[in-house]
Amino acid sequence: MEKKVYITEEEREKCRKVIDAFAELYEIEDEDMLVVDVGRYGFVKLQCYTPSYGFEELDTYTNSNSLFEGLWDEWLNLNVFLLAREMRLDEVLYEEIFDHLPKEKQTELIGRKADFAKKAGITP
Repeated sequence: MEKKVYITEEEREKCRKVIDAFAELYEIEDEDMLVVDVGRYGFVKLQCYTPSYGFEELDTYTNSNSLFEGLWDEWLNLNVFLLAREMRLDEVLYEEIFDHLPKEKQTELIGRKADFAKKAGITP
């Protein structure tokens, strides 16, 4: 029986560039996330690690654009959360935190997407 391959070698290389572009995301102390190359299955993003259970969340990617969007969302959400914590926006609902940031900060955060896309070789 032939083993099915879920990702092409070309797409695997593109995904590696995306992972490298978001290297700073894996180094943030509050973030317990890891992206792993799982061979013919593509790449898996593992999150929310607990010693007794392991990783509680996982997403599988076989497309570099999807991986880019997944990591971008993760980066943006984490950075908005960290800013909210720093600004003591405890009473604000998570969905509304971005709107409570100064417009300058909103623009700065959104502008980073183009930086990551350039590093990853992705056209947003």
